[in-house]
Amino acid sequence: MDTENIIQVLTQIKDDRTVPKNIRASCEECIKDLQNKDDELSVRLSSCISTLDEVSNDPNIPSYTRTQIWNIVSMLEAVQYSD
Repeated sequence: MDTENIIQVLTQIKDDRTVPKNIRASCEECIKDLQNKDDELSVRLSSCISTLDEVSNDPNIPSYTRTQIWNIVSMLEAVQYSD
């Protein structure tokens, strides 16, 4: 698993107009974090995991999107622990 696959899934959520704006914005923030080569990979992953954990607790998030977010967090953790 690499960050490019994770960015693709985040982009799908970001472009989904049925997802609330604040959640799409958080996904966009994660994409920028993951693409920021100035920071170490572990810092980028931790930042994104933290952001998505917060978003997954939003009461307005559609259930299918919450499941997608949980899957992305699992993928990020897999990358983090394989590093």
